[in-house]
Amino acid sequence: MNEKFIIQFAIFLTGLISINSYAQIHVAEDKIIDSVEFSGTRKILNDLAVDKFQKKIFVNGSSTIPYRILMPKDTHAKKYPLVITFHNSSRIGNDNQNQLEPLARIWLRENIYNDFNCFVIAPQFNERSSNYHQENGGVLTSTPSDDARAILKLIEEIERAYPIDKNKIYLVGYSMGASTAQNILNINPKKFAALVSIAGVPDFSNLKKLKNNNIWLIHGKKDTENPYIGSTELYARLGNNKNLVFTTFNNLEHNNIMIPYLLSDEIPKWLFKTSR
Repeated sequence: MNEKFIIQFAIFLTGLISINSYAQIHVAEDKIIDSVEFSGTRKILNDLAVDKFQKKIFVNGSSTIPYRILMPKDTHAKKYPLVITFHNSSRIGNDNQNQLEPLARIWLRENIYNDFNCFVIAPQFNERSSNYHQENGGVLTSTPSDDARAILKLIEEIERAYPIDKNKIYLVGYSMGASTAQNILNINPKKFAALVSIAGVPDFSNLKKLKNNNIWLIHGKKDTENPYIGSTELYARLGNNKNLVFTTFNNLEHNNIMIPYLLSDEIPKWLFKTSR
């Protein structure tokens, strides 16, 4: 193999890598979660004190939404990212406590709290925040409740009250919460820097406006509660979005799909490298 060919081949590979770095990414993982890892991970998060999350109530017309807010650890900057986490349907209520599920609690872990200075709000819904419907062809789709729509007003209130970086507002959710996060992104795609949707039911209502949004879909192939096919269909329909990542876990189902991310910093790191 002569030197000229080696140089040309290296240039070709460099170009190929460059092209792929701007393309959609679909990653498949074969991770298996056993009962020890499942219970151990949940215990670590459940044992975290949640006192740093202050209790608040937001009222907007007919919507009354309890929520928790976590302040940044340090206040050395002028503006801070805002993360909104949405709970699943098992956390519906108005105790302003039960919505602090794992995706909210990860921000309390010492290394995350130290390294990712941001505001985190965790609203609680008194009824379903996202409702599911059968689309032609059998795919479930989701639409937002009135209270979910009111979250946009809550965000405006938070922006007025605190030093929020409006270019770094993030939506994160699991199950019904992931569907709600998608609903809100579809309502106002220009508002948000990124979305992490874990085991959600898709919202196809405004896909033409989502071609540049940073979106990370995470789903388990064995999910029978919010079927995996919903995320595959969304991924296919967003084929022109080069900022879309889709992570498939071949062996995980609805109840254990979050486990790989709860004791890592993968979600905060991915969010914080994005901007509107």
